[in-house]
Parts: sequence; structure tokens; C-alpha cells
Amino acid sequence: MNVADSRRLSSALEQMGYEPTRQPGEADVIVLNTCVVRQSAEDKAIGRLSSLRPLKDHNPDLVINLMGCLIGVRGNQKILERFPWVDVVSPPSDPEPLLNYLGERAAKQTSLNTQTQINALLDGDPILPKADQGKLISAYIPVVYGCSHACTYCVIPHKRGREHSRPYDEILREAHSLAQQGVKEITLLGQIVDRYGLDLPERPSLSMLLRDLHQIENLRRIRFLTSHPNWMTDELLDTVQALPKVCPHIEVPIQSGDDDVLRAMRRGYSAASYRSLITRIRERIPDVAIATDIIVGFPGETEVQFNNTYTLLDDLRMDVAHLARYSPRSGTYAARILEDDVPEEEKMRRFRILETLQEEIATEINAQLLGKTVSVLFEGQKRGRWRGRTPTNKLVFVDSPESLLGQERDVQIEWTGPWSLIGSLVA
Repeated sequence: MNVADSRRLSSALEQMGYEPTRQPGEADVIVLNTCVVRQSAEDKAIGRLSSLRPLKDHNPDLVINLMGCLIGVRGNQKILERFPWVDVVSPPSDPEPLLNYLGERAAKQTSLNTQTQINALLDGDPILPKADQGKLISAYIPVVYGCSHACTYCVIPHKRGREHSRPYDEILREAHSLAQQGVKEITLLGQIVDRYGLDLPERPSLSMLLRDLHQIENLRRIRFLTSHPNWMTDELLDTVQALPKVCPHIEVPIQSGDDDVLRAMRRGYSAASYRSLITRIRERIPDVAIATDIIVGFPGETEVQFNNTYTLLDDLRMDVAHLARYSPRSGTYAARILEDDVPEEEKMRRFRILETLQEEIATEINAQLLGKTVSVLFEGQKRGRWRGRTPTNKLVFVDSPESLLGQERDVQIEWTGPWSLIGSLVA
């Protein structure tokens, strides 16, 4: 979501006449877009913000914009008091405060009314930043902002506000615009993306949106994330199976394999119902790849409860497991009510155990592709090799003297590992 927000703001700044620079000391405007979903992310953001003060001292005209979850939808007065060198703050996904601030400065200097230009930037079709034009193959499109589910550990409802869907036509217009600018793959984003449209008067569904996006001629692939076990319907699964452009790649977090921990998290499902869901997904989409999220060390998690998570992961054999150690977040129920009683060293031990298990699982799954031919959409180069992904989101590297950027090519897999594959182009 932050990548999508940053790209949108970068484009607007360029249309106002600014150009990007890799050197902060050369900048007239610096935007720090922040995440606080984990303590490590918040610490990194605050450290970066502190490092900007000498630049502001050296150049008082420098505009520093603090954006994202460190500010949140309700603002953060303590942050502003702590960092007085910040000129303007922006809630998540909202470029308007910075654009207005810069517009007012320009109006004072030139006696021009820039509000019309700013409104046009906010309401018009998205234009990619110059650095991405002709190069960006895969792009994110937010479709649901915020979240109203309020899991006890999650700071998103507090920082990004209540769930609200973007207008249907606005999403389609953005997707058409991106496709016309060379984007081949889009990923629809939402904290619970399956709930798209439930708050809109017309009540369009994610399945309806996928079917309309599928009609965009220049798009090659469509993805969506993240799903919630309670909202993944058979209609959605059947849509994924029926539409060739919609990738057979599902991200549906479990968070814990123990029912007592799931209740404490307020996830709203049991381990048994999650197992049933995974079975249903695999029955309806036979070649699907499934990713999950797991938190270890949630308050009160015992060794027995952790072992239930281990057993579930071992049984279900997911393609990817995003692992995290529980981190108390200010404003959440868990931080207010529950004691963070699992020692950090124990959280890390459990994390490493699951990490090792998942590496073994991913190695086994990917090894099945050895010698097989897969379709790869190439997104760019890394260390001299072309990098792309399969419809099931497997990362593939290929050596080729020709440019493969934006091409979807058949690749024969010659080496497999837990995190990536290597192959060669099929003639």
C-alpha cells in the first residue's frame, strides 16, 4: 500500500514541476512514508526522520513531509512535538496535505492560484513517475482502504481508519490508464480485499471487479491480496479458476494454528475451519499457490499452542509463510490488556523453528518444477539476470542477452531452491 501511495505522490510532484533526486542534500522536498505495523518498522522510520534534521538545519527552505501510519488518520501530536523540523504531515494514502502546502507556497511566491492544478492532480487519471514510465511492469492498485475487523494485535484500524472501498469506476479507470502506460500486471490491495464493495451503495463484489479488469486488453495478469478466511467465497475462488488473467495465487493468513490463540487474536475462525478452507481452495483451483501469515509469541502463547501452529503448517504445506514475532503496538487491544509475556529469545526460537520448517516445505514444492516449463512475466534485471514471476508467484531468474522487460515467456526450470528458481528460455 505504501508503494502505491508513494508512486501516486511522486507522479503528482513531477506534474507540479519537481524532479526526483537520489541525494537528500539536493532535495527541495523530502517525503518519508512510514509503516508502523511492527516495532522494527517504526524504529526505522524514526531513525530516518532523525537523520533528516541536519539537512533542515542547513537548508531551512527544505520541505519535510511525514506521511503514512506514523501519522495515522487521527494525527500524532507527540510526533510533531518530538520532530519540530517536520513541515507538513499526511495521513496514509493522502497526498493532498503536501500538495496543498506546496501549492500555497508557490501561490505566495508567484501570485498564482494553484488549487485548480492540485485538484486536477488528485482527480485525474494516474500518470506514472518518469522513472517508471516504460519500465514498470507490475503495479499496485489499492481498492480497500483501512480495516474494521480489529484483530487484537493489529494497528491498521487505529492508523488507517475504518474500512472503505474505492469507487468501482475509479479503479477501472486507473487500471486502464496503467495498462496504456505499459503496465502488464496489477495487484489489487486491501487489508481484507475480499470485502471490496460491501460498503458501496451498488455493493459490487471483488469477483465483479476481477471480471471487468479481465477485459482490459493490454493487461496480462491480475492478482489480489490480502484475503481473510471468513470472507473468501466460493464465487471468488471460481472466478480465479475461470479467468485466465487472474493468477492462481492466494494469500490468506492463519496467524496461529491454535484455537485459544485465535480467539485471543479475535480472528473469527478456528484452525479446523482454516484447514477446510485450504482444502476447498485446492479443490477449486488445482494448481494454486497459497501463502499465509503467522505470528509467534502472541501474549500467553504456550509451547503446546506453538506446536499446534507448527503441526498446522507442516500439514498444510504452504508455498510461502510470512513469519513475524509478536510486537505490541500502541492503540491495539492486545497492547492495552494483554501482557507481552513471551520472552524475545523465545519468540526468536519459535520463529527460527517455523522458518526452518517452511524452508524445507518450499524446497520440496519448488523441486517439483525442475525440468518443467513455466510462463514467466519479466519485471527487470537483478545482478545481470532477468527477473520475473510465474502466475503462482514463483521468482525466476534467466540469463539472456536480449531485453525481456515486459515479456511473458516460457522458461524451462533448471535449478530450484526454496526462494527462487533458475531456468532458460524455451525457443
